[in-house]
Formats: sequence, structure tokens, C-alpha cells
Amino acid sequence: MNAIFLTDNAARRVAMIADKQGKPAILRLSVDGGGCAGFTYKFELGEVEDGDTLATSEGATLVVDPVSLDFLKGAAVDFVEDLSGASFRVTNPNAASGCGCGSSFSI
Repeated sequence: MNAIFLTDNAARRVAMIADKQGKPAILRLSVDGGGCAGFTYKFELGEVEDGDTLATSEGATLVVDPVSLDFLKGAAVDFVEDLSGASFRVTNPNAASGCGCGSSFSI
């Protein structure tokens, strides 16, 4: 069982963004301290590094470093478009609470 998940919808969006920027379809998700709830999600196109946990879907790869994985085990990354805009969204079973911005959480 994968420790992290990338939905097909998110994978297609990663591939589209990477293609426009001429980069590999690799989305790096990490956790940083800060945000309005204590921790914040950080997304960037990147490369696979030693020790990363990977999830693949639709030709795209989600990578998470070992430190961030402690906060993200079992999490899924999706891409959603709604009235508040379009963004990558993390469904994190480890988060005790979040905030309205959707990119900050607490443990």
C-alpha cells in the first residue's frame, strides 16, 4: 500500500504544468512550519531524491521527503476547481484541524 496518493485529476494537472514549463511531471509535496494552523503544505515541481516516497498516476509522480512523510502518511493530493478557485488540495488523515485556506493544518 502506498503511503501517499496522487489522484488522476491532480496527475493530469501536474503533467500540464510541467509540459508548459518544460520540466518532468514530478510534483514535490513538503510540510513547512507556519501558516495559520501551525504547518503548511508546499508544492513545487522537482526531482526525485534519495529517500523520497513516490506515488504515480497518469504519467505524473508525487514525491514526499522522509521528514514530511511523517505528517503525510495516507494523504491524497487532488486538484479541484470550485467557486473559490483552482488548486491542489491535500486530504490528510493525520491533520487534527485545518483552516479555511486549505493549505494549513495542525497535528
